[in-house]
Amino acid sequence: MDFDSIRLLLESLKEKLDTLKNAIKVDEKNNKLTELEKETLKEGFWNDNEASSKILAEMKNLKSDVSKYDKANKEYEDALTYLELAIEENDNESFKEAKAYSQKLQEDLEKLEVNTLLSDEYDKNNAIVTIHPGAGGTESQDWALMLYRMYTRWSQRNEFLLEVLDYQDGEEAGVKSVSFLVKGENAYGYLKGESGVHRLVRISPFDANSRRHTSFAAVEVIPEISDEIVVDIKPEDIEMDVYRASGAGGQHVNKTSSAVRLRHLPTGIVVTCQTERSQMQNREYAMKMLKAKIYKLERENYEKKMNNIKGEVTDNAWGSQIRSYVFCPYTLVKDHRTNFETGNVQAVMDGKLDDFIYEYLKNYVKNGIIK
Repeated sequence: MDFDSIRLLLESLKEKLDTLKNAIKVDEKNNKLTELEKETLKEGFWNDNEASSKILAEMKNLKSDVSKYDKANKEYEDALTYLELAIEENDNESFKEAKAYSQKLQEDLEKLEVNTLLSDEYDKNNAIVTIHPGAGGTESQDWALMLYRMYTRWSQRNEFLLEVLDYQDGEEAGVKSVSFLVKGENAYGYLKGESGVHRLVRISPFDANSRRHTSFAAVEVIPEISDEIVVDIKPEDIEMDVYRASGAGGQHVNKTSSAVRLRHLPTGIVVTCQTERSQMQNREYAMKMLKAKIYKLERENYEKKMNNIKGEVTDNAWGSQIRSYVFCPYTLVKDHRTNFETGNVQAVMDGKLDDFIYEYLKNYVKNGIIK
């Protein structure tokens, strides 16, 4: 039993834990929580729905930040207790527990560190993800489906809820397009760096001659925005189509429901929604998607205008290749923005994306949007 290695690891983790406590401002947030809790006890607090909702939402966010630190601190204390017991009793089982808690603490501190980087306006929001295959028919449509499965498994691994908004089957395999909502705290913050073109190199299962093919699919990630944000969308600027929903054997959608397609005439933005809800609910969610896309476009145009004034030129992530997934002649997944890579392609396709996400966020905060 290597007591020293665990002891040294815990010492380094304790330093990081103390640093993160200051970065998260745990004491300050606990004090703020105490103040807000006093507000909820005042007479008439519940009479003003808007004001009480804002206070409760702020309390929820504060509690979430503090509880993550408290959880990590508890893991440190448990690891230290087991290590001291293992040394005192020369007990192998206690040593195993100390090692397990130390490793879990190391992983959780990595996530906690990344959470401190999620400070942009919409990072805490849910994320709307849309995947479109590139040119290449069945090959790229199958690749789009593989990416959808990858994000589904990532969501499951990280305990996010995933709700399909639109699913269009490919002609032979894969999907023509798929849109889905990832629900949970910081969903957009984690996934925003996935926007861009994803490239696949593999031996095609659809090629009788087993030749190597390169396929592309574009991923778009936008934040779900609240109803409090006003986006001016005139009714006469919207063209609506209703059509029969279609999906993979009812797995993704209810075929008896009516799908809705909205086109915003001034911008040409098109959104579709065909969940298991009614036509009215489909239209309501399609409007939310449209609102989010128009708002994002307005922000991008404003930022582009300001950059032109300042003489800055930034690359547009949408339409630029961000990551390659090579299955043959070797196995490699490489992010071209951070140069982070791994040879374990299967693990990535099974949703092990955290390392890529963390590397992007660290560079995003340090250097601004990565070129």
